[in-house]
Amino acid sequence: MPVVITPKILLPKEEINLNSWAVIACDQFTSEPEYWRELKKLVGESPSTLHMILPEVFLELDNRVKIKTANRMMETYYQSEIFTEQECMVLVERKTPFCERRLGLILAIDLESYEFESGKTAPIIASEHTVAERIPPRVEIREKAPIELPHVLVLIDDEKSEIINHLYRIKREFPVLYDFELNMGGGHLKGYKITDTDHIIHQLMASAETIKMVVGDGNHSLASAKVCWERTKGSLSDKDYHTHPARFALVEVVSLFDEGLTFEPIHRVIFNTKKDFLKKFQKTINGQEFTKFLDGNKTKFINIPSNPFIAIKQIQDFLDEYVKTHKGCKIDYVHGEDSLEKVIKENKKAIGIMMPHLKRDELFPYVKKFGALPRKSFSLGEAIEKRYYMECRRIVK
Repeated sequence: MPVVITPKILLPKEEINLNSWAVIACDQFTSEPEYWRELKKLVGESPSTLHMILPEVFLELDNRVKIKTANRMMETYYQSEIFTEQECMVLVERKTPFCERRLGLILAIDLESYEFESGKTAPIIASEHTVAERIPPRVEIREKAPIELPHVLVLIDDEKSEIINHLYRIKREFPVLYDFELNMGGGHLKGYKITDTDHIIHQLMASAETIKMVVGDGNHSLASAKVCWERTKGSLSDKDYHTHPARFALVEVVSLFDEGLTFEPIHRVIFNTKKDFLKKFQKTINGQEFTKFLDGNKTKFINIPSNPFIAIKQIQDFLDEYVKTHKGCKIDYVHGEDSLEKVIKENKKAIGIMMPHLKRDELFPYVKKFGALPRKSFSLGEAIEKRYYMECRRIVK
C-alpha cells in the first residue's frame, strides 16, 4: 500500500459562496473568542465549514450537543447534494497578508504509515509531542463524523526534486477548481485539479523512504484520526481493512523550503500565576540569549539558552511542572506577538513568554536524531496564515 493515495475529494458546488464556506483551522485564536463571534456573524446561516467544526476556543466546555450538531450538519450537507465528488489531488496556491505565495498539494495519507507516539518509527511522523489528554475531545468529534475537514500540513524535503514547484510551473495544464478571497483577512486561495497522479505518488514515496515526512501543523488532529482508525480496523474484513476510507486522512503536503512557508514561534500565556513564578523561572532557566517576559503593562527581558530547541524544551518542562504544583494555573498557546500582547493586556492575571524562532533546515535533522519536539514548538506562519477548511472527504462507507 502506498504511503499516499489520490483521494476522492468533496467540494461545494458552484452556487455555494466560497467566502462563507471556507473558515480558518479550529485550533486558531484560542484566546480570542471575539474572532469566532465575528466569523459566526459573518457566515450566518450560509453553507459553511464553520457549521461542521468545533473551534477549540470552546473545547473546555461541555460540547456534546455541539459535536452532535456538527456531525449532523455534515450528513445534512452530504445528503442535500451541495458537494461534487472528484478523485484527484489539488495543487493549492495560497496568498496571505504575509506572503505572496505558498504552495501545497492536497492528497490522502495512509494512517498505517503514520506514527505519533515517541519511539515508534514510520514514513510519516509527528514533529511535536502529542498530549494524551488533548486527544480524546478530538476523537469524540471525529469518531462519529461522516466527513473530515483537514487542517493538517505535512512537510517534505523536496529541495532537490521540487515536486510541488514543478507542478506549479505547469499549472496551466490543470483545470482551476476554485479561486476566491478568504474571509477575515485570510488572503486568497486558488486550487488546481490534478488527475494524473501516479508519478507524483512515486516521487513522494521515494522521498519518504529517504527522508521522512514530518507533520508540521495539526499534530493532534492527525493523531486523533489514527486513534479512530485503530479502533475501527479490528472489526473489518481483510478487504475493508485495505480500502476503508477511515484508514486514510486528507492533508496538505508542503515543501520544507517553500518560499512562502515561515517558521514562527508559538508564544506561551500562563494564567493565574503566583508571585513566585518569575523567581522560579529565572532559577530554573538561564542562558546567553534574551526573550521578552510580559506582565500586564510591564516588559522584562529574561535569559534563555541560545539553542532554540533546548530553550523551548526547558521552558515547556518548567511550565508543565509549575502548572501541576500551582492550582488554578493554565497554559495557552498564542500565535503572533500582537496577539500575545493583546491577550496579556486584557488579562491582568496572565503572563506572556515570547518563544524563540526555529531554523527550518535544522528541523528534520533534529527530529531524526532526537524525535518529536515539545508540543507547540513552532507554527507554520502566523495565525491568519493557517489552513482554511475547503476540501472535505467522506470517511464512512
